Amino acid sequence: MKWQPIPLGPLQTNCYIISKGKSCLIIDPGEEGNKLIQVINNSKLKPQAILLTHAHFDHIGAVDTVRDHFSIPVYIHKKEANWLLDPDLNGSNYFMIGSSITVKKADYFFEREGKMTIGDFEVGIFETPGHTPGSVSFYFEPLQLVATGDALFKSGIGRTDLPGGNEQQLLQSIHKKLLTLPEETLALPGHGPITTIGDEMNSNPFLNGF
Repeated sequence: MKWQPIPLGPLQTNCYIISKGKSCLIIDPGEEGNKLIQVINNSKLKPQAILLTHAHFDHIGAVDTVRDHFSIPVYIHKKEANWLLDPDLNGSNYFMIGSSITVKKADYFFEREGKMTIGDFEVGIFETPGHTPGSVSFYFEPLQLVATGDALFKSGIGRTDLPGGNEQQLLQSIHKKLLTLPEETLALPGHGPITTIGDEMNSNPFLNGF
């Protein structure tokens, strides 16, 4: 298995391609759908699904372009099923004046934690709410990595001042779900550089003293 980060859009949202052989999963195609399609085609990969950590506009902007091109399903937590369709909830009405984003309904919904088989991949689903009510993180044990969306960043955590945000809930999510992973686990955030669980346990100023 392999992984590849592809920063997309004006906010440089990290999209991740998780591949096994020629099969791949796409996590958070936030913008620049045609660029992402070209990268995938140049790598001769065959996408099997789009996984969304949450439904903020900068993580979903290219969903329909990519979904329609490859004819693949989209997965999101059930608590954010309506966010794809609602520019107020996904934030695009507030941050992209005159450029509201809506995405067609997801095909499948995460309803509980645990291991899930998606195409050729076994994915660990962790509910990590706080940044948004339906935020999830995706754990790929063979790669020793977890895609954390906007829950956990290098030396930071997700903002909680947007609709549905809750700082206490986010801190609990990080401590109970993410920091329990092996310290060498790579943490792949929705923005910014890659880090490790161990580094965040030891040096993240938002987590110390919780």
